[in-house]
Amino acid sequence: MAMGQEKLDFWIDDLTDSIRNRISGDSFQTEVSRLTKNDLKIITKKAGWNFSWHTELMDNSREVFKLTIVNNPSVIQGLMSLTIESDHIYMNLLESAPFNIGEGKLYEGVPGNMVAYACKLSFRHGHEGFVAFTAKTKLIKHYETTLGAYHFGGHKMIIPTDASKKLVEKYFKT
Repeated sequence: MAMGQEKLDFWIDDLTDSIRNRISGDSFQTEVSRLTKNDLKIITKKAGWNFSWHTELMDNSREVFKLTIVNNPSVIQGLMSLTIESDHIYMNLLESAPFNIGEGKLYEGVPGNMVAYACKLSFRHGHEGFVAFTAKTKLIKHYETTLGAYHFGGHKMIIPTDASKKLVEKYFKT
């Protein structure tokens, strides 16, 4: 495995239209924007985040995005690091906020929302929706089922055009 290729282990809990509060059942529209240096103050290991997002943000070959609820930009629901390749988007990292992980999570739909954004970017860059990532072995079948991803051998996976289009249409009504 090449350096910098994390095996992703995000769980697609549900493909919602946005993100859904697990307690109230209410859905909230989201927006994706670039992570800023200022955001890093609250994204720390001490706060429960697993990855070094500072390292991702400082890597000029990567673009780092945050998912927030519309009109609530100070609470980050999830993060994603992408590399725009010549013919696809590569997902380096994806992480839900600590309060959106596990049985007691507050919102569901966060990982699906972020993957759909990667697919949207792929179309925007003329890559026909192709999004690649490296998956942990135990989640390969899960990604095939939930995202329509293809397993290319080893840990490599790719979301093809048709599956990518479905994800974009589900999350982005544009």
